[in-house]
Amino acid sequence: MNMDERRWTAGRRALVWVAVLLAGLLWLSASGWAEEMLYTYSVVGQYPHDPRAFTQGLLFHDGVLYESTGLYGRSSLRRVALATGEVLQQRDLPPTFFGEGLTLWQDRLIQVTWREEIAFVYDRESFELLHTWSYVGEGWGLTHDGERLIMSDGSSTLTFRDPETFAVLGTVDVSSQQGPVTMLNELAYIEGEVWANIWLTDTIVRIDPINGRVLGWVDLTGLLALTEPAPYDVDVLNGIAYDADQQRVFVTGKLWPTLYEIELVPLSQSTDTSP
Repeated sequence: MNMDERRWTAGRRALVWVAVLLAGLLWLSASGWAEEMLYTYSVVGQYPHDPRAFTQGLLFHDGVLYESTGLYGRSSLRRVALATGEVLQQRDLPPTFFGEGLTLWQDRLIQVTWREEIAFVYDRESFELLHTWSYVGEGWGLTHDGERLIMSDGSSTLTFRDPETFAVLGTVDVSSQQGPVTMLNELAYIEGEVWANIWLTDTIVRIDPINGRVLGWVDLTGLLALTEPAPYDVDVLNGIAYDADQQRVFVTGKLWPTLYEIELVPLSQSTDTSP
């Protein structure tokens, strides 16, 4: 092979690699892998939160919060006034149950438990226990998309369940560009996305429930530090509630004295110093 042939061959190989690279980038863009947005936050409002509430599930409906709290001997279902943090109504779980995720399906509140493999179904108004469901595995977070319940168990898998029977309808594995995303905890369904607390972190992940791909990461580092230090131990960030009517997002944590209303700020905007 002479010099010209070698140059032509090398050039052709370079073109092939460029074509492969471009095809890969186009695939990433089309598939959503190139769209993992990074967000920080701004605080819009602060509200009192019971510092004895080990928040495991949180939702907002008709102007009030509904909360599931955990810990053995301290687990409960609560209706809470947003503005004051006052517990308006409470039903305690038996001391052998550890309360976890909570969602509202029609006129029923559904609360899962950690290791007891039991879900409680209550009347929303009276908190009367209507019936229970059994399931296999751990219960962490719970929400719904208007058709199916969506449940987390601390792994990278979200399980879809029938809201009338709790039967498993399917699963989706959550992955980012770095691989599977585990420790999915409390869940909220927000404008077609599943938002999940990542246990033991100050991070919320935004998930496409159709394919499990991560759409964005929300870094809430420093949020609790905005409140005066409390004379008791606090635990991790946990609890996401969404006011669909006014498009408000509320977050709190286990044993936190404050619930925050936040707005997301794309990280590029938060670091942009140009005029």
